[in-house]
Amino acid sequence: MFCVPSTEIGAIMNITKGGLVLFSANSNSSCMELSKRIAERLGVEMGKVQVYQEANRETRVQIQESVRGKDVFIIQTVSKDVNTTIMELLIMVYACKTSCAKSIIGVVPYFPYSKQCKMRKRGSIVSKLLASMMCKAGLTHLITMDLHQKEIQGFFNIPVDNLRASPFLLQYIQEEIPDYRNAVIVAKSPASAKRAQSFAERLRLGIAVIHGEAQDAESDMVDGRHSPPTAKYVAAIHPSLEIPMLIPKEKPPITVVGDVGGRIAIIVDDIIDDVDTFLAAAETLKERGAYKIFVMATHGLLSSDAPRLIEESAIDEVVVTNTIPHEIQKLQCPKIKTVDISMILSEAIRRIHNGESMSYLFRNIGVDD
Repeated sequence: MFCVPSTEIGAIMNITKGGLVLFSANSNSSCMELSKRIAERLGVEMGKVQVYQEANRETRVQIQESVRGKDVFIIQTVSKDVNTTIMELLIMVYACKTSCAKSIIGVVPYFPYSKQCKMRKRGSIVSKLLASMMCKAGLTHLITMDLHQKEIQGFFNIPVDNLRASPFLLQYIQEEIPDYRNAVIVAKSPASAKRAQSFAERLRLGIAVIHGEAQDAESDMVDGRHSPPTAKYVAAIHPSLEIPMLIPKEKPPITVVGDVGGRIAIIVDDIIDDVDTFLAAAETLKERGAYKIFVMATHGLLSSDAPRLIEESAIDEVVVTNTIPHEIQKLQCPKIKTVDISMILSEAIRRIHNGESMSYLFRNIGVDD
């Protein structure tokens, strides 16, 4: 296990050197709850700034205190208007840069556009574009959490600390699921098997993988630029040279690899957005004999009708962290529970500001975690 002891962090949390300024870049007040929790743990006041949308929908940022020579930490939680959220962050970063801040550290618990981190046919790698924009605006360091793909860190030319929420989710399982020893960790597709394996090994539990029609739509997409030819062979450099076409994929019938009969099934993933695949996985697990089903993820986007669909489904509980505000969704669906991760973000900010090592926050984390 690699849980961060709350007593150890709590004892040192308020010890910060001077010259730290904490801003929230959100114009949406519902997105400021995490910023307030972090400021409270650090024992500092939120910096004075105005972020608002003008009548023509342009974003305006006005910093109302001096940041010259200071370490500025800008906390940005993603709202439903993700593009406005990005512009708020970029404009505030640039405003701090032109105001001679010593360093500008972005605290972005959920990195937007993280699913668009691979080339899809004639699309684009939007995560790379966003990383370049952040660096160009003046960001000198990024703190984020559970990137959809860890390789996104390579898109930046600045330091990136990709923190993990799994210690808090593991702690929730141990403390809030009384019979968790009778549980099995489930990957709803082969793509999330590594995460499920990490949870299972730390909790000393078994693992099950769902393979077949219930898997991610994303995993069906082929990486790389490609235009599948209609003919079996296509002429290449020379008319006599024929390149064979790759055989198209075909999903096998749905299969659960592992025993879930008479067990608690805990489905783990990094993001819950479109819940259709989770609902299909829950139905499959019920059919295979699981008597209780939990879904656990770091980022709870819960878009569109997700709360209603969860409430009407076979899922007993959905546990997500507060990297993204979802208070409205919780009112619509009592099954949604929240785990607070402000503690680890606060400690990361304190350590970076004081020039301390970050290795304490990455203890027992392997390459595959």
